[in-house]
Formats: sequence, structure tokens, C-alpha cells
Amino acid sequence: MTAIVALIGRPNVGKSTLFNRLVGKKLALVDDRPGVTRDRREGDATLGHLRFKVIDTAGLEEADKDSLAGRMRAQTEMAIAQADVVVFMIDARLGLTPMDQPFADLVRRSGKPVILLANKAEGKKGDEGIMEAYSLGLGDPVPFSAEHGEGTADLLEALVPFIADEPEDEEDEAWEEVQGEDSEEDLDPDRPLRVTIIGRPNAGKSTLVNRIIGEERMLTGPEAGITRDTISVDWEWRGRKVKLFDTAGMRKRARIEEKLEKLSVADSLRAIRFAEVVVVLLDATIPFEKQDLTLVDLTEREGRAVVIGLNKWDLVADKQGLLAELKEKAHYLLAQVRGVQIVPLSGLAGEGIDRLMQAVFGAYEVWNRRVSTARINRWLEGALSAHPPPAVAGRRIKIRYMTQAKARPPTFALFGNQLDHLPVSYIRYLVNSLRDAFELPGTPIRLHRRGGENPFDKGRK
Repeated sequence: MTAIVALIGRPNVGKSTLFNRLVGKKLALVDDRPGVTRDRREGDATLGHLRFKVIDTAGLEEADKDSLAGRMRAQTEMAIAQADVVVFMIDARLGLTPMDQPFADLVRRSGKPVILLANKAEGKKGDEGIMEAYSLGLGDPVPFSAEHGEGTADLLEALVPFIADEPEDEEDEAWEEVQGEDSEEDLDPDRPLRVTIIGRPNAGKSTLVNRIIGEERMLTGPEAGITRDTISVDWEWRGRKVKLFDTAGMRKRARIEEKLEKLSVADSLRAIRFAEVVVVLLDATIPFEKQDLTLVDLTEREGRAVVIGLNKWDLVADKQGLLAELKEKAHYLLAQVRGVQIVPLSGLAGEGIDRLMQAVFGAYEVWNRRVSTARINRWLEGALSAHPPPAVAGRRIKIRYMTQAKARPPTFALFGNQLDHLPVSYIRYLVNSLRDAFELPGTPIRLHRRGGENPFDKGRK
């Protein structure tokens, strides 16, 4: 099994910077302010010939266990318990602080092997802090600079006794490693389905993910905006592999002022871009706010399969009446994904999760659907007869044929003359008719127009 290395230390000692260096990507959010990281984040790390799993954790702080800082500390302690070796980090430039000693004792009591890493040790400013680090009783400190990569060989030497050599795993599992679209011919049925959960702050995304996987993996609480990083977890539903992505809540753009929130939202947008199915989680007590509609529209523009989850359904009194009302609203508010599945659920009570996953896999199947050219053109003949395209400058627009260019999402190519003059209303008519005829509810549909060349226009400018 792959060894697990946990990065531990007080806030702002450079844990996330080291995490990003080890995984080779800027996955964890990094900022000058302390306490940016809250959830523990895992990644596949490479250092020299070593391959291992690294966990980035929240900064250790003394706090009441029921407070946000206390819950963050509990997540860090879970990472220590999970790890095979702990890298305890200090800031060599600041030297030891009153917080370092009790946390060093915590790590020592865990019984796990500990590597003491004196970060920010570039230049001579860290020499004094390195000497102070000996007083922690955790062995010789390893001078290091996560920002500049100095001391990498020393860290490698310190990790070698605890990590067995393994062949490099070439399987691409994380959404961050995906490069472009998946080839429809090379789809691996054993590869996990990538499902991203998005929504406004405090919609209950982390609570839902915790309930789905059956453990307190994500940091939750009554405070809005707890989640900052996009965190992925592996899971199985009825024998099918799923990779879930919990994201930071996304507010209206006009309300986003802080740099850190901008970074969190950018991370969430990237999670949407590399997802296959996106669950837009709504608060059932205040559904279909303008931001909810914006998030659905954003997902549709990215071409991802969409499912709408109505969370906190246990707080609704007239369940049947509200569900009927919301489905009617969705019909005209979300015309671009007409027929999208709306699933009532409660992340806190664990209700509706099975229905949600059925909807997710159903949406994924529709998103991958292909229709033969013969069926498309039989439908097109009927659609044109029922509603012919309008005339432009006295000449009727001529549509010759249509074919499906690709799936994921279903994309169709329309061939004919003067197609650039087709009104938006007629394009919408064709898309809605396609959706109904070939059972493509709730998925984005792309319709590209391809004009034919006029043989009498050769040589003309």
C-alpha cells in the first residue's frame, strides 16, 4: 500500500506550499494570511524516486473543540492518525513560538515517526530558528524552503526509511490531472465517475458529502463559507466507482472582494470544468435564487451533465406542493436544460441520497448518448415539414441534413445554405425538438451550423 505522509504545523508555516511542490501542481490555496487551509487535502506526491500520498492539513491552534478552529484541529488529528509518517513543520525565520512545543508533544504522543522540517530556511535568516528547533526533541531538523525547493535532497533522505519503493502509478484519477476532453472511444468503464457538487455558501454541500461517504471527512458547521479548497474523495455506489468533489460556496461576483474567496471560486470553476456530472445543490427553504440559476447556466455553458439537488428537504412542510411548484419553475427558468432532474434530499438526515445517485448516473448516460445519422435525418424531415425555416431576403433557408458530431455533451452539426441567418427562435425549436425526439432531458445540447460552398462563388472575394 502507498505510504501516507501528513504535513503538520501551526498556521502559516508553509504546509500548503510544500504540498503543491510535492504533488507538482498548485492544488492547495496559498496566501500570506494564516489559517487559509481548513479541510485536510490529499494528493499523489513524487519526490525523487519516492511515490506516496501526502495530506495537507489545517494549522494547529489551541481552541474549544466546538469552535471552527477546534473542528479544524480535529481534522488534523485524524490526518495524524491516518499517516505512516508525520512531517512537523516550523518557520525557521520566526523560530519557535509558544504554540510549537505543545503541538510537538501531540505529534510525539501519536507514536508515529516524525520528521522535523524547518521551513523558510533559505539564506542565513533561518539559522537561529534551526538551532532552536533542537529543543523540541524531535531529532535533527531538516533545513528546507518550500517556496524555492532548497533542501529537497535532505527531505528525500529523511523520508526514504519510511516509504517503500513502488512503481509509478500511471492511472489518472484526479480531476486536476485531466487534460482536455475524454476520448469517447477510449472511455474506461472502471474509471471513477467525476461528480462535482456546487452551490451557494451554506447550501449544505460538505454535509451532503459526509453523509454520502459515511464519515466526517469534510469540515462542517453553521458558519457560511467554511470550505475553501476543492476536496476530492473516492467512493463506490452499487459497485460503481465515484470521485466526489466538494467545492467552496459561490456567491454573486459583485460580492466577492477578498483575494482568498476569488481563489476559492476559481478552484470551484475548475472543478466544474473537469467534472462529468455537476450537482447544483439548492437550499429548499430559499430555492431558485438568482445565483442558483447562474450556477446552472454556468454548468450548461461548460457542457457538463446537470442534476439539481433540493437540500434541507426535511425542513419543508408542504413537500408535494413545493416540489410541483419548483418543477414548473424550472421548466421556464432553466429552458437551456429543460427536463433536468430535480431531487429532494436532506444531507443532514441522509434522505434521498440513493435517488440523487440514480439521477446522477441517469444524467451521465444521457450526456453520453449517441443517435444514428439515419434517425436524425428522419426526424429532421418531419421537423422541417412541421415548421419550415423562414425566408431571408426572399430566399428560403435550405437545410440539407444533420449528423451528431460527438457526445459529452450531445453535439450536432446542421448542414445547408444561409444557416448563419437562422433565427435564434428556430435554433431553439430544433434543439427542443431534438431533446424530445431522442430523450435528451436536462443535458446541454450543442448545435453547430455548417454552410455548404456555392460552386458559382469560386474566385469571388
